[in-house]
Amino acid sequence: MGSIECIATLLGLACVALAARRSLWTFPCGIASVTLLGIVVFEARLYSDALLQAFFVVANVYGWLNWSRSTDAEGAVSVKHMPASMRLRWLAGTLVASLVWAAFVHRFTDASYPIWDALIAGTSVAAQLLMARRRIEHWWLWIAVDVASVPLYLAKQLYLFAALYLLYLALSVWGLIDWRRAARRAARGIVTD
Repeated sequence: MGSIECIATLLGLACVALAARRSLWTFPCGIASVTLLGIVVFEARLYSDALLQAFFVVANVYGWLNWSRSTDAEGAVSVKHMPASMRLRWLAGTLVASLVWAAFVHRFTDASYPIWDALIAGTSVAAQLLMARRRIEHWWLWIAVDVASVPLYLAKQLYLFAALYLLYLALSVWGLIDWRRAARRAARGIVTD
């Protein structure tokens, strides 16, 4: 385990914990973490994952700007649920895009586990975009990503990242609970956390 992997891991944990608490500081931690993680997974020939980390840099900037405009007087970021029809569109779009990407990566690279890697990448893209848009359902996607990522990283002998995704799983469950609680409070007109 290298120092880049360790630093990426610590920053990643901070990022998810801050996201669960709806803190704007999640984004600078996220940018630093995914930049370092991108280096590690590229060297492990997980090209979909490496490209995903580059996307995350851009998505974190977008999320930072969006969340900055969506805070209340106390600094809390408002969150909301998606309508059922929007959930179905996101699910279908994520699945199709992931499978198209998997076919491309399988055909044109020497990627390890191209379908598995692409499904994780596609779901992560959807989750990150929904997080930037403050949609509670993004936590369910992160939970799925975390569950799928642990065995992939174990197969690639990236043990610290596998452990990290177990911690991400716990933090994602916490984030889901916290965001749902915040949405219920907002619906009842309670403004403070």
